[in-house]
Amino acid sequence: MNTKLFVGNLSYNLTEANLEELFAKSGKVVSVAIPTDRDSGKKRGFAFVEMGTQAEAEAAIDSLNGQTVDGRQLVVNASRPKTRSY
Repeated sequence: MNTKLFVGNLSYNLTEANLEELFAKSGKVVSVAIPTDRDSGKKRGFAFVEMGTQAEAEAAIDSLNGQTVDGRQLVVNASRPKTRSY
């Protein structure tokens, strides 16, 4: 498992700072990215959070997967590498 996590079912109200604060309880947060729709600029409802170590990433999954934040139940798991479609 790597240190990059996928965070799904996000509230559209959450910011990168909110996520960093939430995930910092499990360890060092290296980066947070909330992708937006390229046409509308609106958040897409998911994010990627990179933790400092594999152990911290596993701790974040254990503590945050299924937790309700801003009325939505988070889905937190290891990020899978992007696959290219040709």
